[in-house]
Order: sequence, then C-alpha cells, then structure tokens
Amino acid sequence: MLTPNEVPAQEFIQKLAEYLKNNVRQVTPPPWASVVKTGAHVQRPPENPDWWYIRCASLLRKLYIHGPMGIEKLRAEYGGRKDYGVKPEHAVKAGGAIIRKALQQLEEAGLVEKYQNKGRRVTAKGRKLLEEIAEEVKEELIKEIPSLEKYQRAS
Repeated sequence: MLTPNEVPAQEFIQKLAEYLKNNVRQVTPPPWASVVKTGAHVQRPPENPDWWYIRCASLLRKLYIHGPMGIEKLRAEYGGRKDYGVKPEHAVKAGGAIIRKALQQLEEAGLVEKYQNKGRRVTAKGRKLLEEIAEEVKEELIKEIPSLEKYQRAS
C-alpha cells in the first residue's frame, strides 16, 4: 500500500482537503474562521475560502508521518517568523485555537484519537483513508506523466 510520504505533499493535501469538504460532515469551519489570523506572525487572515479544510488535511498528514503529536508541537510546526520592524525577526508559534478545534473535529469524525499522554495520532480508519487518497494521487500523476510508471514498486 502506498503511503502519504511517497506522493507529492501539495497534491495529496489538496485531494484530502477536497475529500474532507465533500464527505466528512463533522469537519466544518467555525463561524470565526473567516476573520481569524492563523498566528501572531501573519498580518491578515487566509485569503483561500477553503483554508480550514486544507489545514485539517495538513494536520492529518503531519500526524500520519510524525506519529503522536501534541498541540504545542503542531503550533511550532505551523508558526513562522514575526517581523518586528527594525528589530530582528524571531520565531513565533501559530495560534492554538485553530489547531485544537481542527483536531477536535477530526477526532469527532473518527480519523484521529488521543494517545496516552503524547498527543493525538491517526486511527486505523484515518490511516486507511490517507492511504486510499495517496493511491488516487499516484494514479492521477501516472495519467499526467506516463513515464513515472516505471518507478512504481512491484505490488
């Protein structure tokens, strides 16, 4: 079975976000999602109206690849450099409410679960979904670029 590590992240996240938007009713942007910034390091809210689904898909992929992770670690992952004007820039964590609410929704959908005291991890149902979407992305890439077929693993 193909894993999300083996396909391009951009295409995988787009496909997974599309799936979450159309098929998982528990994952919906909260009312404040259209006006909130994603962290102290950004100046404006995201311009993409589907950014909530993209963030949820990205969170799922990160949890799949990096194992159980807590909110603080994910805040550091999604953080960035804050511009202090003439002073030097420093690393700043992303907002925790967005990550927390997204993880709660994914947990409600049965794709993520709490794991001991180490944070959250992807459930068996979530793993199956991610691997199926990775297969779909691979098939689309092979249709677009037929020369990639020779690099396939023997099943």
